Amino acid sequence: MELNEKVADFTLQTDEDKTARLSDYAGKSVVLFFYPRADTPGCTIEACGFRDTFAKLQAAGAVVLGISRDTPQAQAKFRAKFSLPYTLLADVDEKVCNQFGVLKEKNMYGKKVMGIERTTFLIGPDQTLLHIFPKVTPAGHAEEVLALLEEWQKAHK
Repeated sequence: MELNEKVADFTLQTDEDKTARLSDYAGKSVVLFFYPRADTPGCTIEACGFRDTFAKLQAAGAVVLGISRDTPQAQAKFRAKFSLPYTLLADVDEKVCNQFGVLKEKNMYGKKVMGIERTTFLIGPDQTLLHIFPKVTPAGHAEEVLALLEEWQKAHK
């Protein structure tokens, strides 16, 4: 996936077991963050960071969507447990993970496994890819995304 290219539409189940498409958010910037697993330490730090900056991200015209390979039910529990104000998407069959190229070989306790590499994509209101944040460090990441979004908005007013 290249910067400034149009992002292909996709459809996933939400944490409320509804259908959501990327095209549902046309006209708004989308912060699409991929995380390895709901309710694990790093993912919780990252998700809560987006929760804590959510009002500012919304004020900057952005929609926040979190994606992992968890089921809609696991996503719902994670969202409720940490009062996450944004939608979580369940990519159980890994279709969208593959579309965005976030599945990478990882070393888990000496075993090689395929897992989601924590990555965030900033998608513009016209569904073009504006920025990729690879290999995200959870702490402080939401603020980093917000700063870039605000900078991009100033440049495009």
